Amino acid sequence: MSQISDSLMSILDLEPLERNLFRGHSPKVGWPRVFGGQVIAQSLYAACKTVEGRQPHSLHAYFLLAGDPAIPIIYEVDRLRDGRSFTTRRVLAIQKGEAIFAMSASFQVEEPGYEHQMPMPDVPMPEDLPDREAMNRSVLPNMPKAVRAYYQRERPIEIRPVEFARYAEGAGSREPKFHVWIKAIQPLPDDPAIHQAVLAYASDLMLLDSSLIAHGTTVFDEKIQGASLDHALWFHRPFRADEWLLYAQDSPSTSGARGFSRGLVFDRGGRLVASVAQEGLIRPRPDLG
Repeated sequence: MSQISDSLMSILDLEPLERNLFRGHSPKVGWPRVFGGQVIAQSLYAACKTVEGRQPHSLHAYFLLAGDPAIPIIYEVDRLRDGRSFTTRRVLAIQKGEAIFAMSASFQVEEPGYEHQMPMPDVPMPEDLPDREAMNRSVLPNMPKAVRAYYQRERPIEIRPVEFARYAEGAGSREPKFHVWIKAIQPLPDDPAIHQAVLAYASDLMLLDSSLIAHGTTVFDEKIQGASLDHALWFHRPFRADEWLLYAQDSPSTSGARGFSRGLVFDRGGRLVASVAQEGLIRPRPDLG
């Protein structure tokens, strides 16, 4: 497990090439393409390296091309604005001379203001859910092969789903909601930028899949061609990504072979720390029907 846990920090170990230019690498885990959350995390961390004295409060991004994990990714940061309260950065992720990902991020000085939030859903705490060993022993043997393969894969983020029954054939609710507890499997440094980048990484792990709950299928179904198209993330309050966070997801709409999903991220004390939105391709493949 040490190699997997180390991979999270190695993903954020960006090599500075020039003042606004960084190089990132993908972990050697045998994936056919670069994981979208990795590119979000590296892009955000590259932007953070060009800003001092303020934290990111939002990012908006588009996935343009599939990334090749075998070659480095170049991150080009454009310093669009340095204002008194807000700073704006644009980041392009480049491979083979082409942009594979584009992101804009906004940073703000810390300041007081009005406060309110939605309440955290009433769900079991992570200690009340099966851990990885218990899932492998008693839950995953009853799941489809592709689902077993996904949850048995070693990754730097621990995942404990609440509504695991949705994966069982013919079982589970079709209400398009999915709650998952997540946290980094290793302790992280205190730098807030690292925790924000790690949450950005984790935010793309399963959000698209929530758009298929209402249709009784998953992104693991070979009859579905799935891919993230865009991604937005807002940071509301400080948090630690190496402590349990509840990722409460829902999907208000699917249409035009696209699924729209949202997520609210709470710490275990019930504080809303971040919000996420994503639209992705969920194209049925009639040739495999």
